[in-house]
Amino acid sequence: MRSTCSLYIDTGYLLASAATRVSGTSLRSSINVDYPHLINILVETAEKLCGLPILRVHWYDSARHGVPDSQQERIGELAKVKLRLGRFGYDGEQKGVDLRIGLDLVTHARNNTSDVFFLVSGDDDLTEAVEEAQVHGVQVVVLAVPATDGKSHGVSRHLLRAADDLHTIDGIAIDEVVLKVERQTAPPPEEPVTAKPGPMPHKPAARTPLDVAAAAVAARNAPAAPQPSGVLAYSSTTGSVSHVMPEYDVGEDDAIIDGVVDRVLVAFRESATPEQMHQLKQARPSILPDIDRALLLDASEALDRYAVDESVRYRLRARFWERHDAQ
Repeated sequence: MRSTCSLYIDTGYLLASAATRVSGTSLRSSINVDYPHLINILVETAEKLCGLPILRVHWYDSARHGVPDSQQERIGELAKVKLRLGRFGYDGEQKGVDLRIGLDLVTHARNNTSDVFFLVSGDDDLTEAVEEAQVHGVQVVVLAVPATDGKSHGVSRHLLRAADDLHTIDGIAIDEVVLKVERQTAPPPEEPVTAKPGPMPHKPAARTPLDVAAAAVAARNAPAAPQPSGVLAYSSTTGSVSHVMPEYDVGEDDAIIDGVVDRVLVAFRESATPEQMHQLKQARPSILPDIDRALLLDASEALDRYAVDESVRYRLRARFWERHDAQ
């Protein structure tokens, strides 16, 4: 059997990183992608790096109930591309994608399907699978999307240490096939309706000194209004009611969180169709899954934390609606 290389593409990582590069946020709907050309770029990069022909491209993505949409079907029909689908959970999180990638890495290494595995991902959860694949004699090289400064975007330190090497994909080539969605044209404003003048409201009688004294006594005897003890934070995608969380301290993270929220809001408004804007309005106080994933991923990157804790999650979701209403 002749020597070959194989590609294992975590689509979530690839598109989120490419979107961050061209639009400033990982929001997937903020970009248009020429998928056949993007896959060709990855294949050419892998073959050039190792000097071996590609055996197969494994494309890992999520789908509703594991059923491919029309775009995923077209990708699966491309030559040498194997479509591998996970599913979306009830909370909008992808399920089964990391497991499929890890199992394929180990199984294919054990069966000697290729000599070099190129992994397009930055996920820390794949570290053990990479190490297990290497036990069977294959090289595992991470291919990362470059940020605007040229450095690899979103690759965990554990995965970086485990891999045999790290290379970045040509940023200029990515920019040619991943384009930022242009702002949608807003419909013309409707002409205001002028209401017919109605009857003049009745002017209340002037208050007497006795009225003023009675009001003052009533105000003193009224019970004090309860003070809020928490900050309202919104559920993301489950449709459940909002929760009140214990009051959080305002710290240096809040400026970072506001920056993340503002970038996601701008990207969504520039790329969203009227239908998507309506869906966001109807979902409130929940947040659409794509937006919620972008908020969490961007915050993880901005705060330099692999996983954001619950307090940051609630602050992100609460600030989303606050900034949404303020802009």
